[in-house]
Parts: sequence; structure tokens; C-alpha cells
Amino acid sequence: MLGKGVVGGGGGTKAPKPSFVSYVRPEEIHTNEKEVTEKEVTLHLLPGEELLCEANTVLKYVQEDSCQRGVYGRLVCTDFKIAFLGNDEYALDNGETQFKNKVMGENDITLHCVDQIYGVFDEKKKILSGQLKKYPEKLIIHCKDLRVFHFCLRYTKEEEVKRIVCGIIHHTQTSILLKRLFLFSYATAAQNNTATDPTNQTVMFETLKDWCWELERTKGNVKYKAVSVNEGYRISERLPAYFVVPTPLLEEDMQRFQGHNIPIWCWSCHNGSALLKMSALPKEQDDGVLQIQKSALDGIYKIIHRPPYEIVKTEDLSSNFISLQEIQTAYSKFKQLFLIDNSTEFWDTDIKWFSLLENSSWLDIIRRCLKKAIEIIECMEAQNMNVLLLEENASDLCCLLSSLVQVMMDPHCRTKLGFQSLIQKEWVMGGHCFLDRCNHLRQSDKEEVPVFLLFLDCVWQLVHQHSPAFEFTETYLTVLSDSLYIPIFSTFFFNSPHQKDTNMGRESPDTQSKPLNLLTVWDWSVQFEPKAQMLLKNPLYVEKSKLDKGQRKGMRFKHQRQLSLPLTQSKSSPKRGFFREETDHLIKNLLGKRISKLINSSDELQDNFREFYDSWHSKPTDYHGLLLPRVEGPEIKVWAQRYLRWIPEAQIPGGGRVATMSKLLEMMEEVQSLQEKINERHHSQEALQAEAPCLLRNSARLSSLFPFALLQRHSSKPVLPTSGWKALEDEEDLAKREDEFVDLGDV
Repeated sequence: MLGKGVVGGGGGTKAPKPSFVSYVRPEEIHTNEKEVTEKEVTLHLLPGEELLCEANTVLKYVQEDSCQRGVYGRLVCTDFKIAFLGNDEYALDNGETQFKNKVMGENDITLHCVDQIYGVFDEKKKILSGQLKKYPEKLIIHCKDLRVFHFCLRYTKEEEVKRIVCGIIHHTQTSILLKRLFLFSYATAAQNNTATDPTNQTVMFETLKDWCWELERTKGNVKYKAVSVNEGYRISERLPAYFVVPTPLLEEDMQRFQGHNIPIWCWSCHNGSALLKMSALPKEQDDGVLQIQKSALDGIYKIIHRPPYEIVKTEDLSSNFISLQEIQTAYSKFKQLFLIDNSTEFWDTDIKWFSLLENSSWLDIIRRCLKKAIEIIECMEAQNMNVLLLEENASDLCCLLSSLVQVMMDPHCRTKLGFQSLIQKEWVMGGHCFLDRCNHLRQSDKEEVPVFLLFLDCVWQLVHQHSPAFEFTETYLTVLSDSLYIPIFSTFFFNSPHQKDTNMGRESPDTQSKPLNLLTVWDWSVQFEPKAQMLLKNPLYVEKSKLDKGQRKGMRFKHQRQLSLPLTQSKSSPKRGFFREETDHLIKNLLGKRISKLINSSDELQDNFREFYDSWHSKPTDYHGLLLPRVEGPEIKVWAQRYLRWIPEAQIPGGGRVATMSKLLEMMEEVQSLQEKINERHHSQEALQAEAPCLLRNSARLSSLFPFALLQRHSSKPVLPTSGWKALEDEEDLAKREDEFVDLGDV
């Protein structure tokens, strides 16, 4: 959680006067406080987890009003996580934790989730790395899930400060070997205790039968075939052991060029058109080799392009689409909007929210991805063309776009099991380099690109716009993004199926060794209890059997505030924010040239695309048919639950969609409970009056960003900066403007 006012605190040998006033001498804190924390809080270790270092009497700042307050406890570092063990009276008063993760505590940070570590020296915040000559009095940890932790080491013994700071830096920044991942320690220690979830029916695409099932489901088995030519990874270590190709393609053609130049099937449309992907051949300078490659490409192209029966449109994503560098740069800027150190910083940057959001280009990249997916869909759906995606290794943007197309076109992919199977097929078996793209081995920051997170953000836009079409919720997407950094699941910790199989021991020559049984992230029971898993299921999901085909589009919610950039000024009202002069000038800028790159005018879109796009949006929505998002500027929004959940100032106590959702869940559980009683024919008055096991109680107490933020204990009054603001008007007018400008209800 955020520690208010930590930046600007002291460090080094000369400590500034803290705003936190202690009436207990440090030596008394060392004795008394240590006894309390050790007595009431214990360190829970997973199988195979080992304690590396720890420090006592550490103060973890929490935000409340305008003071620096905190909780004393132990700060520990294991080979799995950094954890703070404190006697948090607020957490204890809160009672029931309704969305508790069984693997990760509220104050736990996996080593893979650490993004940046700062120390405060002489009132200046500096990045910590390598060997330190002096040690900070305050430690600030920025996490990849956008949490920010502040720890005060002023009352900690000097030797313990050195151990914990050096230990955290070493175990979060030093590059490691694959076999040194905690994933293997956990799998080895829990070998006899791990059991797969019987309710998990996700198709893993690890067998030829799985691919044949998918071909049959999509009616693609007429023109395409599942092949086992890569069993034992004889052809390529990048490709899965089994995949699908056009029926006329010969095995000898697949064995050339080490897995490049193979048109791999992704999905078939109801009209017979298909989506394919192919990795480009490596660039060669030798003329003879180039001629062989050209001849091979011509042969492949003739197989998949046979007009007028089979027409193929090629999309070269390496040269005509977003680059990985653009994605990396945009997200680096975007995430800084949410890594807030204190309340003053939050309100200081609030006036620049629009310009900072636009300058990051993250929403623009999301819009471009959705637009490109719609263009591909238009080719397949309206023009009945096959589409071939080309990329250097067909493992980044190919995964992204092929998955988006299937989510929009195939209602099965909008169910929980269907979506999980889609990720298995296109990302895990498709060879997306999760190990490199998430930088799990900390070997190269240049390779770290959040392509999968970009995909989840694009899917969130669809969930937000067409909620009844999805069986899962935004909470499901949020915890899935968090699971990228939990190294007990194998799903997101390998670059390819070959790498996973090799390191699991499946190809080990030692017949006595037993292959490791690695957990999959789709076993949600490992992380959440059944009641908590209810929050992953959408109560508004429209099942096909219950679908009213005459139903119009879902109700549009009123609040559309700052989570998107404006297209046009909706009102000429002078009350456009906290302060008239600054916000009026800001909006004029945004509605001018600077906004033009974010929003495509109708003239810039191809005629076919615009006609297809407008035609679909003019008709009633079939939640079990084709689903297209709106891609105009204001429709692309910030995924508030994921990005704002740790910022208290951005939350609305008792507000937002969570209030409605909680009531729906309560009613669903009550109806389910009564139905079970009727079925069992227990009609006693006592049974009927029994309380329904509601997952969400007292919705008025919940934050708008539930379940990741419950009660807010900070003051709702903003800490306004003293510089940069002009005339402050009376309190009543300011409140009205706050309600009008800072409306985060649309989450």
C-alpha cells in the first residue's frame, strides 16, 4: 500500500526530523515491539521455501490522514518472496478477508514482482543496485503489479539493515539460471502433495487429440489436419510437438528451414475462412539461399492461395504494425502514472492526468491492436478471405492478434474454460517467450515487453464494453495478470513447450528420475477458496440457452470520466474540474493537435472497414455471435481495477459497479441456497430462515475497486499542493467540481 509522505524523508547518517513522533526509545522498541510481532505473527513458508535474511523492528508506512503512521514488524526475504510480518490492527479489525490469496499475503511480494528498489538518502530518493557504500533509512519498493511499499529502517539494528537491504537487492536484481527458479524448488518439495483440480477442464493442447478436438469444434477439419511431425521436437524447438497445417502441405515441406515457413492454423470461421500464422525466414545475404527461400515461399503460397476458392491476405506484423520497442516504451511511461509514492504526489499530478496519459501512448496502442483485429475479422467475415499473420518468430504480435480475433469471433473463447484454452493454444503452446518477456531470469531488460499484459488490457476493453458476453469478470483478468509473477505455476515461466518438457525431466535419459509435476495457473483452487472464486465468475453472463436475441445493447453507464481521453467537449459548462483556468487550457490542448494521433477520423479508415464497423454497431448485439469493440478515443479506457487499485485517493467507498455486483452476487447465492433446499425437500421454517452464505456483505463498506481494496482509512480530503494552483474557490463549489471532474465510478 502507499506510504504517505515517505519521499522527502531522511536517509544516510544525517536523518531529517520525521513527522512520525515516537514516545518510546529505540532500544525499548527493539525489545517490546519484537516480542509482540514474534508472538502474534509467524512466517508461513511454502514447500521448498527457505528464509534468507530478516530485519526486526521495521516500520511499514500506511496512509492515514496527513501523517506518517505505520505498523512495526519483521521484514524478511526468502528465495520466493519479500514479506512484512506486522501486527496490523486495521487488518485485524477488518475481520473477514473476502478475497484472500492462499499463496500470497497482503504484504508479500514475490521476487519476480519487484520492479524497482529505492533508498532515501539525505531527503533524496535514489535507485538502489549493486554494492552499497552506505545504507538508507527508508526503503521503497515498486512492484510490477503497481503496489508501492515504504519501509522505515531508522529503528532497526545496523547489521540487520545491511543484511536485509543487501539481501533484497541481490535476490531481486542478480540474474539467475532457469533451474534456480523457485518453481523447481517448490515442485520438488511438493511432489507428493500436488494434486490437479478435478474441476479444471482447460484444454492444454499437449496431445494430438486436443488439436483434433479443436479442429472438429471449429469445423476446420475439412481443409486442415493435425500433425505429429514435430514429436520429440525433431523439426524445431520453437514449435509445439503437435500443431495444425493445411491438408495439402507435405511433411517434407515442414521439415525444411527449422520450423520457419510453415503456415500454422489458428482458427476457422463458420464460412470456411481461416486465420493462420507463419514465422518469417531469417534474412540471408547469399543469393543462392535467397533463391531457395523464395522458391519455398512460392510453393507454400500456392497451397494456401488458390483463387477463386482460397484467397489469402497477408499481414506482415514485423514491418506494418506496432513494434515491441513501442510497446515497451509506452508501458514504461504509462505505469509511472500509478506508481504513486504519496498523496501529495497524486494530487500534484492530477492536473496533468490527460497529458501524461496521452503522452504514454498506451491507450493508443490498445486502440491500434483492437482496430487491427477488426480489420482481420472484416477480411474473414465479410470478404471470406484467409488471413496469414507474418512475424519474425510468430510468437509475440501473432499471439496477440490471433487471440483477439478469436475472442471477438468465437463465443467459446469468452467462457472461462474457453479463454484459458485459448491462452494455452496461442500463447503457451504458440511459443510466446514468457521467460524473456517478463524478464523472470533478470538477464535483459531490453527483452522485457508486456505483450501478454497488452492482450489482457485489450480483452478488458471488450469485457468493459460487452460485459454480458463474458463468463469471467475483470477481477479474473486482474488476478491472471498478477499470476505472471508467482513462480509456483509453470504456465508463464517458460519460453516454449520444448524448454518446459526438457527441464521437467520428460526427456531425461535417467529412467529412474520421475518427471516433475508442475502446477498450472488454471488450478484456481491453489490460490483461492471456492467463495473467493465466485468473484471470477460474471453473474451478468448471458448463457446461450437464455439469450434474448432481440435484446438491445447493454445499458451505458453515466460515469465516463478521466479513464479515457475526450473526443469532443460534451458541455460548454465552465465547471470542468477542480479549477477552471488550468483544466480549460488543458482541454483546449487535448481537443487540438495533440489528440489527433489518438483518434482516427472516418476519412482515415478504409471504406470496407468503416462500412463493416458501422454496420455491426448499428444492429442489436448478439452476445453469442461476433463481438466488436468501439475504438473511438473516449471508448478506450484505463483498466481501473488493475492500475488504480492500490491508490486510496482513486477509490470511491461504497461506490462504483461493485455495489451493484455485490447485490447481484448476494441474490444469486440466496437463490442457489433456496434452490438446494427445495431440491432436498427441506421445508422446515428453521432451514428457510437460515442465512444465505453471502460472499459480499455490507456493500456500503466496500471500495469501488473491491476486492483489492476494502475499507479506506485515509481522509477523503485531498492534500492539495501549495504551488501550481491559481484561485481556490469556496468549499461548496470545489466539492461540486470534484464530483464533476474526478468521477471514477465507471470501473
